[in-house]
Amino acid sequence: MKFSDGYWQLPDGYTVLRATEVRDIVADPAAGTLTVFATTHQIRGRGDTLNAPLLTVTYSSPAPGVVRTRIAHHDGGLPPHPRFELTGDAGFTATVEADGEGGRLTAGDLEVSVRLGLGWHVEFRSAGRLLTASTSRSVAAVTDDAGRDFVHEQLTITPGELIYGLGERFGPVVKNGQSVDIWNLDGGTSSEQAYKNIPFFLSSRGYGVLVDHPGKVSFEIGSEAVERTQFSVPGQVLEYLVIDGPSAKDVLRRYTALSGRAPKVPAWSFGLWLTTSFTTSYDEATVTSFVDGMAERDLPLSVFHFDCFWMREFHWTDFVWDPATFPDPAGMLARLKAKGLKICVWINPYIAQRSRLFTEGKEKGYLVRRPDGSVWQWDLWQAGMALVDFTNPAACDWYAGYLRELLAMGVDCFKTDFGERIPSTDVVYHDGGDVERMHNYYTHLYNRTVFETLKDVKGEGEAVLFARSATAGGQQFPVHWGGDNDSTFASMAETLRGGLSLGLSGFGFWSHDIGGFEGTPDPLVFKRWLAFGMLSSHSRLHGSGSVRVPWAFDEEAVDITRTFTHLKHRLMPYLARVADEAHTDGTPVLRHMLLEFGDDRSALSAETQYMLGDSLLVAPVLDADGEVDVYVPEGTWTSLLDGSTLTGPRWVHQVHATDSLPVLVRPGTVLPLGAQTSRPDYDWADGVTLTAFGLADGDVRQVLVPGREGRADARFTVRRTGDRLRAEGPAATAWSLATGDRAVPAADGVAELDLV
Repeated sequence: MKFSDGYWQLPDGYTVLRATEVRDIVADPAAGTLTVFATTHQIRGRGDTLNAPLLTVTYSSPAPGVVRTRIAHHDGGLPPHPRFELTGDAGFTATVEADGEGGRLTAGDLEVSVRLGLGWHVEFRSAGRLLTASTSRSVAAVTDDAGRDFVHEQLTITPGELIYGLGERFGPVVKNGQSVDIWNLDGGTSSEQAYKNIPFFLSSRGYGVLVDHPGKVSFEIGSEAVERTQFSVPGQVLEYLVIDGPSAKDVLRRYTALSGRAPKVPAWSFGLWLTTSFTTSYDEATVTSFVDGMAERDLPLSVFHFDCFWMREFHWTDFVWDPATFPDPAGMLARLKAKGLKICVWINPYIAQRSRLFTEGKEKGYLVRRPDGSVWQWDLWQAGMALVDFTNPAACDWYAGYLRELLAMGVDCFKTDFGERIPSTDVVYHDGGDVERMHNYYTHLYNRTVFETLKDVKGEGEAVLFARSATAGGQQFPVHWGGDNDSTFASMAETLRGGLSLGLSGFGFWSHDIGGFEGTPDPLVFKRWLAFGMLSSHSRLHGSGSVRVPWAFDEEAVDITRTFTHLKHRLMPYLARVADEAHTDGTPVLRHMLLEFGDDRSALSAETQYMLGDSLLVAPVLDADGEVDVYVPEGTWTSLLDGSTLTGPRWVHQVHATDSLPVLVRPGTVLPLGAQTSRPDYDWADGVTLTAFGLADGDVRQVLVPGREGRADARFTVRRTGDRLRAEGPAATAWSLATGDRAVPAADGVAELDLV
């Protein structure tokens, strides 16, 4: 939201009170707080203190490397809720001091300093290096003619500094020059609207900013004051946290330590998911033909998903299988599971008036109500649609009870669709939560209810969702997918941009509809999208009015599906380790180049490629003629598909056949490739091949292959000495050492290979 007319003028209808002079600074060492009292005009004498609004700015720290700023105009309001559930370091207290020059708060390497006297000037420094600053005209309380109040802050942008994040956004990944409202909406992937709005941005200078407000936050990223980021919230108080790096990975590590990290997800979830699609006609015979058709063509399938119409029309959501198409749901699920499949079903948090749950929910107070006590309803999406009130613990238990019935029947996971169409006026919640704050936060409660139910029934490490909407902290309930895209190359590109932005917002796992959701993709689009989809953290074939079984397109699509599904399964020893990093450090599986090459200016704006983990560079082909431009960082990179090499740093233009794309292995990598192509959930260390790419003389690499189901991790050491590779690993496990097209099996836990 913009509050200026150019740099100097105010638009009509706004009153702006800016922090102008710091009159006093109070340090409280016991509490670890630094409180700053700033007037909104210059004080020349005692008379100027009359009728003079004061802004109170308090600095504190929940953990080393993090500084919280709280800007308050009138501070007499009730404590707002909901609030983000942020976790600091218990017992940590920042160091604070104040003197005649100003005040300082130190939290680890991060320091905030405030200058006493005329002119507002605050600096955030890491180990002495300036990260960003709040300067003249930055801090303000604003009132418009309608009586609405806002508070804003502005932080400086250094020349060349790039800003990322703010959730899953489908425009340019670099946010400089953009205006972004943090407000969850069901707008598809082709507009400025987003399903997953996260009030957190990440800077290429090695810091991040989280605005601690779960409602609407408006960001102006160099789009109002071009030398600054601006963020504003409604009301009288603004709180935000500056999060230190020094690297972008370090920022995400600290940010996710505060807001939560993804748990481990089940190994089977990394395989291929196939769905009924949305509005297609299907019954058990149709589903069985899809599943058997995949098996007949050697297309490994891990999960089958039933979309909306597993339930009766106009009854969503009632958790009842449509008897006309699925007269024996328990038997059908047993038959599908006998084929080695996991089962997912579609749900949402909306209760149609025809649903068997509507009257029960109304009578028990489990549905969101209007101020007069009536149930909030409309006809958008479903006739007479109501909304489950997840602020009511009894409503959560009620909703979860129906999920438990489905889990007992044989369902393994849920696609938690929607969660964005949440009223922001004229409703009240069971817990009295603020309606504006609940609009975005609602999805957090919805997904948490479903995820915790799965975890309780299935056990730790077996719970997984396929969720569309989210807010800050939603990464704790994986997996999320990119929403309703079109079946075009352009939409494939915007889908990738959304995934890159979400990863830079703290989300470790992400997927998308292979081939696009709306419409039927041209076979060429579908085939190009297959490679991108299978080289993502999670992979799903899904559409709207048409099916996505590969043979619906052509035989080449079948072959490409097989090739890249098999490849992903072989990559599982590597992907499992990368996925563990999302759990332990908050580093996403699908990574913008910033996370691995933060010092390479040319890599910072690359948005048509990504790192799959730390060692594989993937550039999807987004062109009908097979043309692709890929930025190759420094060193000699090797194609995983054909063994050819490219040397960087430089941009390279290539043309790829339909069954190919740039998949480049980082120099100095030892890539573990698994022995199985038929499924993702196998013993990854058994038969693994350690493939060395570009190790220099004297290089030593430690390779970890995670264990499964109680097995210990397998650890290997690979070193190059002169023209010889030597690997040491578990003696009781069969494994091999390889380079190029040569491989040798280990004997007694040792393998050696000559390079010439």
